[in-house]
Amino acid sequence: MPVTKDIFFILIAFAAGMAMAVQGSMNSAVSRAIGLSQATFVVHFSATIIMVIILIFGISRGDWGNYSLIPWYYYLGGLIGVVITYTVVISIPKLGVAVATTAIIVGQVLTACMVDHFGFFGLERVPFTWLKFLGLIFLSIGAKMLLN
Repeated sequence: MPVTKDIFFILIAFAAGMAMAVQGSMNSAVSRAIGLSQATFVVHFSATIIMVIILIFGISRGDWGNYSLIPWYYYLGGLIGVVITYTVVISIPKLGVAVATTAIIVGQVLTACMVDHFGFFGLERVPFTWLKFLGLIFLSIGAKMLLN
């Protein structure tokens, strides 16, 4: 079976999900050892070092000239990244990796459906349907079932 473009990107997204579960577990372990704020700092500082290396060696091309064309609030992604790290690190030890990750996914999908439906951030509008609503219900039921 040939790998289509859609399947390729689904596999990329799947790999991201796998990485998120491992990363959250690792960050929780770091937090237990050195503290929540310290772990969050270490995570973002190490990411900054990697990104500096990527920028220095030109692994990714971009255009810094467009920096001022972006609305200021789009740059709050860094702040959101800190919130994500904090909440993942707090939830995994209390719920376990599977339950916390499932709850994270339910929150992601619900928010993604709203972003799609309203076309936030300049994205194309994708209507929220009853079928998507049903999918969210099933995801939520799955999250609840993992608690038992």
